[in-house]
Amino acid sequence: MIDPATFSLFLLAVLALFLSPGPNMAFVLSHGVAHGVRGGFAAALGISAADLVHTLCAATGVTALVAAWPPSFDVLRYAGAIYLLWLAWQAMRPAPTRSNGQARPMAFPRIVRMALLNNLVNPKALLFFMVFLPQFVNPSHGHVTLQLLALGVTLAAMALVFNTLLGAFSGEIGRRLQARPGAEKFQHGLLAFVMIGLALRLLFLDRPAKGI
Repeated sequence: MIDPATFSLFLLAVLALFLSPGPNMAFVLSHGVAHGVRGGFAAALGISAADLVHTLCAATGVTALVAAWPPSFDVLRYAGAIYLLWLAWQAMRPAPTRSNGQARPMAFPRIVRMALLNNLVNPKALLFFMVFLPQFVNPSHGHVTLQLLALGVTLAAMALVFNTLLGAFSGEIGRRLQARPGAEKFQHGLLAFVMIGLALRLLFLDRPAKGI
């Protein structure tokens, strides 16, 4: 069992991480602006689902096995960059329209899947869960795997709440932009710009000194 003092420190550390601008924040904000509140929430849901997958992999040793393979860092970052560039291209394409000529909103499950895959192919996210969670584990307080799972589930739940609020905020901005001429073009252009920026960020990541 995790002692209250350590758990409180963990919560503060996670909150500080959320408040620091990063790729997840950019992903949620851009999808909220482009697809509204539902788009922001879908992105939040996908990111939290990826957090749970990363937690499970870290707790079971899968992440350590991946990190032990030297080319894994480049494989993940290049795959992630290609995927993000594909998302940018998709954003710049004309959106499907309804019979009344209005743009058809992107399917909720598709945005969830995009956020999930974007997070899973980020090598920095993989490293984060492998390095960050164990700092708050004390083997003398119980089963290490269970402690890791508890911490990871807590982080995923906090991420869902934080990113949902972020998505609601950006979704409201997107809704207000809709009333302006050329709003849809601007929203999707912004989304494409963010996806390209995230892809370049992955391509120019510094390789860690050790491991992955």
